Amino acid sequence: MKIEVITTSVTDTIQAEKLGIDRVELVSAMKEGGLTPSYGTIKTILECVTIPVQIMVRPHSFSFVYNETDWQTIKEDISIIKQLGGNRIVFGCITKDGEIDEELLTKVINHVPGLDITFHRAFDSAHSQIDAYKTLVKYKKNVKRILTSGGKPTASEGATTLKELVALSKEIDGPSILVGSGVTPDNIGELVNQIQANEYHIGSGARINGDFSQPLDQHKVAILRNIASK
Repeated sequence: MKIEVITTSVTDTIQAEKLGIDRVELVSAMKEGGLTPSYGTIKTILECVTIPVQIMVRPHSFSFVYNETDWQTIKEDISIIKQLGGNRIVFGCITKDGEIDEELLTKVINHVPGLDITFHRAFDSAHSQIDAYKTLVKYKKNVKRILTSGGKPTASEGATTLKELVALSKEIDGPSILVGSGVTPDNIGELVNQIQANEYHIGSGARINGDFSQPLDQHKVAILRNIASK
């Protein structure tokens, strides 16, 4: 089982690696729900750590529906990530009708072939998570995993749908389900038993006092790693 945590800085990410975290999602502006980090942050982190770094590509926090101007920003950001040696991004896009925006997703994939993509929680804004999953299966060469809470505010609330998605992913050999939102050391054991996913994403639940301005909590990370190793 893999444990992924959110990091927002060089210090954060180095600490995550030292604590034995499997993978990080690098973001900025957590109060905005996570946006694309700066060039300098990306560059320094990729030079400092060896664990996988999934880099958020999200130009604004207004919605997950993007226009042509947004695409130009997204395009430049993934170009820079590639130039800096990164090949893992966290990205998601939907249409105004609540469908996966296949046209934009295809543009992203074609612009930088070989990207390892985590389709982020834009997925939870789709009108049907099952239908959205079946759409993303077509892009599984690049979309390796989907970060989701099952269409609900938290993974605990979305556990039934998450379990269905995990079963579907195994049945049709699609993108893996990365369970996120509200995952903590206190509830991860129950979530594992309920959902049977192999990857879990932790944000403030891995922090001292549950605060992103504080460092990762070594005790909490130790609990997460212990459960992951079982």
